[in-house]
Amino acid sequence: MANFAQITATANIKPMGGKLKGIFVSAASSTPTITVYDSAAATTTRTVLSVFTPTAATSYVFPLDGIYVNDGIYVVISGTVSATIIFE
Repeated sequence: MANFAQITATANIKPMGGKLKGIFVSAASSTPTITVYDSAAATTTRTVLSVFTPTAATSYVFPLDGIYVNDGIYVVISGTVSATIIFE
């Protein structure tokens, strides 16, 4: 069963292994970017999704049951972004 977290700033979504299922961006402005790391804390050594510029009202869904992470899901946001992270 998938869980979700609505964020507007950099956040540690899940501090353990799991799956990133998708990202829904409801708002994005002021040079927005999102980067996702496989990390249980605020470290940026193992990149899952490299820096991308999200578009408002857009879903980014990862097929084939999502993206597996070993250590956690750490999402870094810059600019103004409101996003819902879907994960297991």
